Amino acid sequence: MTKETLLQTAYNAAEDKKAEDIVVLNMAGISLLADYFIICSGNSDRQVQAIAKELIDKSNEAGNPVKSVEGFDAARWILIDLGDVVAHVFHKDERSYYNLERLWREAPTMEI
Repeated sequence: MTKETLLQTAYNAAEDKKAEDIVVLNMAGISLLADYFIICSGNSDRQVQAIAKELIDKSNEAGNPVKSVEGFDAARWILIDLGDVVAHVFHKDERSYYNLERLWREAPTMEI
């Protein structure tokens, strides 16, 4: 699976669970962690977990095993390492506090 296909798969999974304000950052040459960050949010703990579960399930179904998941039980900020793509699924209250878009403002945003 190419990293672009993985990005599209992850984006579609977040969209399918009605994630809000989905932002894709191109991290190539900026971060050694991943080539792309997907940042999105949900309105409740249950929705945040549903978005994360869908990302995990769709990645696994596509033959890309998830490397790690952090924060699933708390459902405030779930980080999902898919390899070339790292997904950040926030509860809407936490997203503005951490403001990753500002932290990584030198990374160009992408339209999917």
